[in-house]
Amino acid sequence: MARFIFITGGVVSSLGKGLMAASLAALLQARGYRVRIRKFDPYLNVDPGTMSPYQHGEVYVTDDGAETDLDLGHYERFTGVPGRQTDNVTSGRIYSDILARERRGDYLGATVQVIPHVTDAIKAFAQNDVDDLDFVLCEIGGTVGDIESLPFIEAIRQLRNEVGEENVSFVHVTLVPYIAAAGELKTKPTQHSVRELTSLGIQPDILVCRCEQPLPQEERNKIALFCNVRKEAVIPALDASSIYEVPLNYHDEGLDREVLRSFGIAPRHAPDLSRWLDIVDRIDNPEGEVTVGIVGKYTGLQDAYKSLQEALVHGGLANRVKVHIRWLDSELFEGTSPDLDKLEPMHAILVPGGFGSRGSEGKINAIRFARERKVPFFGICLGMQMACIEGLRHLGGIEGASTTEFGETSEPVVGLITEWMTEEGIERREEGGDLGGTMRLGAYPADLKPGSRIAQVYGSGKISERHRHRYEVNAKYVEPLEKDGLMFAGWSPDGLLPETVERPDHPWFIGVQFHPELKSKPFDPHPLFASFIEAAVRQSRLV
Repeated sequence: MARFIFITGGVVSSLGKGLMAASLAALLQARGYRVRIRKFDPYLNVDPGTMSPYQHGEVYVTDDGAETDLDLGHYERFTGVPGRQTDNVTSGRIYSDILARERRGDYLGATVQVIPHVTDAIKAFAQNDVDDLDFVLCEIGGTVGDIESLPFIEAIRQLRNEVGEENVSFVHVTLVPYIAAAGELKTKPTQHSVRELTSLGIQPDILVCRCEQPLPQEERNKIALFCNVRKEAVIPALDASSIYEVPLNYHDEGLDREVLRSFGIAPRHAPDLSRWLDIVDRIDNPEGEVTVGIVGKYTGLQDAYKSLQEALVHGGLANRVKVHIRWLDSELFEGTSPDLDKLEPMHAILVPGGFGSRGSEGKINAIRFARERKVPFFGICLGMQMACIEGLRHLGGIEGASTTEFGETSEPVVGLITEWMTEEGIERREEGGDLGGTMRLGAYPADLKPGSRIAQVYGSGKISERHRHRYEVNAKYVEPLEKDGLMFAGWSPDGLLPETVERPDHPWFIGVQFHPELKSKPFDPHPLFASFIEAAVRQSRLV
């Protein structure tokens, strides 16, 4: 039977519950246990797919097409366990499902209430498809005391009673702030947060205390006394220079040992942390450095590109170099005098995915700079589409080349796709229909042209990558684009949808319709990012 670890947060948000959950899962994995991590999100959106990146950060997409919280990216990167539709649920999805059942009459005339109907749905989500696991870690979003999270707190309280206390552990993440004027760490916020949680029927077994200063033993003892936990179960969590140090730091503080003890499990052996030690060694002892410019729309919030940021770090790990990322607002490169000088120091340029027309002309100008100056270029999703538009405008002489995403155009190089083939058959979409969940989502296969650069990078002619987009390159423009030197090296298996482009006469110029960053991991860097950073290293030696 799977054991459950429920992770809550208190005092303030953004304490790093997701990283803590990912780190704990990695430590349990290193001890030989089978794990899976799930996320409960209390907001009323059905999923984050229609939310602004400035509101929620990036939308992480799984192989089976779920649009999920960015924490699922941490979970995959730290454990290597692919996320699924069943690993992220929101209040919106739960209420939507319950109301649909009520309309069908499934409740046989009963009054539908938060208890038991909503809490039963939450418990069913937590327990779904866990037979082959040793531990299921469930992170509850938000902060204890928020009205939105109350049904989730009640559900996990009930679940502990139903499956047995010996099969559930509660981990509470809190803040121990440092008051500079007093020169003291203050434990009172943690005490109040735990009191709030216990008033809801949950006594935490372990406290993870985020703090900027080392937590003295005296303060740990005080927290343990007032919060009714063992002294050893008060785990300090100081800021780390890299997120990939966090599992090692938590292990040093005894987090995995205390979690096993809360289940009455004696550790069988020390965890194998060799791959985490290797990752940290590569981060701390690079043999060079490169600078990559990301020309995007949401550069004001780096979480909007979280997986991309980490994939570039992984590319650096593969080449044992430090990657400096320069976030460049694409609007800098627009207008009558675009500030292209900001691109001069870059050893490589990347244009990521995005939606909407704002900043698009700047992206096109940045791509032209990379093409003409022979700077390594990587275009992802919208970045690939902009590379095609740039080619037709400046090499093909079609000044009106554009995309229907930005409005009506006489030269629709990129257009809305209304149907495509899936394993289950033809998927269709109506123009003007709902936005949520209507994109081409999840993993799709592609065939790569033998001898192409991208086939060499993958070492294979067949790949499967994750997608998240509504618009595709119009196949009728393939011929003029290829006349201008842009090779279409990857296609969907039915030969209808372009998947990758490249320029054979360029040191490194690749665009992909999919999102390879979603499958990159620190111990298994994605080959495209490893190759891209390798090209940046070569470029750095030419400058």
